Amino acid sequence: MKYELEQILEELKSRFADIEQTLNVEKLKAELGELDNLMSAGDFWSDQRRAKEILQKRKFIEETLKKFENIKSSLEGLEEMLSEVEETDIENLALLEEEVKNLQKEISELEVKTYLSGEMDAKNAFLTIQAGAGGTEACDWAQMLMRMYTRWAEKHGYTVEVVDITPDDVAGIKSATLHIKGPYAYGYLRGESGVHRLVRISPFDANKRRHTSFASVQVAPEIDEDIQIEIRPEDLKIETFRSSGAGGQYVNTTDTAVRITHIPTGIVVQCQDERSQFQNKQKALKILKAKLYQLELQKLEEKRKQYEGEKTNIGWGHQIRSYVFTPYQLVKDLRTGYEDTQIDRVMDGEIDGFIEAYLKWWANRQREN
Repeated sequence: MKYELEQILEELKSRFADIEQTLNVEKLKAELGELDNLMSAGDFWSDQRRAKEILQKRKFIEETLKKFENIKSSLEGLEEMLSEVEETDIENLALLEEEVKNLQKEISELEVKTYLSGEMDAKNAFLTIQAGAGGTEACDWAQMLMRMYTRWAEKHGYTVEVVDITPDDVAGIKSATLHIKGPYAYGYLRGESGVHRLVRISPFDANKRRHTSFASVQVAPEIDEDIQIEIRPEDLKIETFRSSGAGGQYVNTTDTAVRITHIPTGIVVQCQDERSQFQNKQKALKILKAKLYQLELQKLEEKRKQYEGEKTNIGWGHQIRSYVFTPYQLVKDLRTGYEDTQIDRVMDGEIDGFIEAYLKWWANRQREN
């Protein structure tokens, strides 16, 4: 038993060395110092939105460094204890085995953060859900996905704003766009883009038949103003209309909601959550900029696939995950093979397993290519 634990510990040390190199700990420490300098400025709270973003980013880096140091200390401590314990000391070896298992989990969690190295991974995210064909059943499925992502974001301390929502006449939603704000929101969620498939006994079918429904999810990063995405005024069709949804003194009184169509691409975005037409227009333009950036990434991905010589089911518009409620319960990602039978837990926002599996899968593909 001691020999097996020594072998596992050597493997963990190797993985940790890779993490240390990839994370660039010294760079993270320097970035933490820069953020501290920003926070000590007298006008730090003059822009509260920016201040909150800096605080969130600092917290993320601080937690990452703390986890790194804890793992480093645990590795050293376990190696020392294992060298001193005897092969016949079954009781202490069992305790060390439990510690090694906990350490394996912590290293796996830290490894995931090393996969978030993309140019836009650290950004906030715009997540858009669109019901597919299937009427009310599909609209209900879209709302279930909206709740799932909202719950996931809240559990991770992210802020969620409903930028735009179009309810169905009977139940659910036809579409919705969420603005998910927090460190690496886009990095964690980018693998959720694609078609999500639901199989269940429809609550809207009097004959209790099994239905298959589809909804698409698109995730785009919030683009900073310094990112060069050209949007020409003559390419835009801007319309205003009255906000819909729950009541309130600012709803259904004036044409404050804004819809923008980007004529060259056909991309349509709209915003109705702000109080003024100007604010809605600014946010809609920000969403459009994010989607145009995502479109450029998609073009690059399609070009790359042409040179690969094989068609891979990784892109936009492809079914990526199935959620089966009946005759058995199973959520399975069709790219990574990761699955979970606790479907209620998944629909309540517990999707970290799927996110981590995708990030590992994607990192391995990048290395292979």
